[in-house]
Amino acid sequence: MSALTGHSASHTDSLAVQAATASTRDWLIASAAAIIALIALYAVFIDNGSLISATGSYLHEFAHDGRHLFGAPCH
Repeated sequence: MSALTGHSASHTDSLAVQAATASTRDWLIASAAAIIALIALYAVFIDNGSLISATGSYLHEFAHDGRHLFGAPCH
């Protein structure tokens, strides 16, 4: 144990590893959310229904109404 801090070196190292792991996990979650959001924005605004129309008319109409909700031109 260190006389000044009262903690062992291995305890301090494990706290640093836990902090780095939490930071990496947070970045991965944020990156995944950003990618999903960009795909959703592409499907609603830019795709004009060709990606969604292959899944059925219900999803196509849902995306079409979403374009109107967000004020994006679609006609």
